Amino acid sequence: MLLRITFLAFFSVLLTLRSALADQPMFHAEEGLAIGGYDTVAFFVDGHAVPGHADHAVMWKGAIWRFVSADNQYSFEADPRAYAPMFGGYCAYAVSQGYLMSGSPQAWQIVDDSLYLLYNSQVQEIWSSEMSELIMQARGNWPSVLRYE
Repeated sequence: MLLRITFLAFFSVLLTLRSALADQPMFHAEEGLAIGGYDTVAFFVDGHAVPGHADHAVMWKGAIWRFVSADNQYSFEADPRAYAPMFGGYCAYAVSQGYLMSGSPQAWQIVDDSLYLLYNSQVQEIWSSEMSELIMQARGNWPSVLRYE
């Protein structure tokens, strides 16, 4: 009987931990907005950060994604993974080092058709000098780094 109670208690703890991990945010979203409300498609199309509009918005992966135009919204809806930032919009450098920091729409880089957000321009300089190695490190840490948030 004691063994059965111990087993049930262990199983309950295991389920609780699993659901706690499942609730971790896959995309960084301040106040519910992915990339702080900036249009993720615009990075690819316009080549710079452009604030999106509330009238062009979709909910995806627990965050609200805003866009500057209906065309950008439709492009995202057709293939969100092609436009969503890598590592959930968290700072790619931080993820490569095994921790989480917010990514900034003002510090970013597109590499091999993937958008990487960085914390700030100083981190972007470090990132640029060691990018290939840091991308590999970040991929090795993602998504397990979410557990440490």
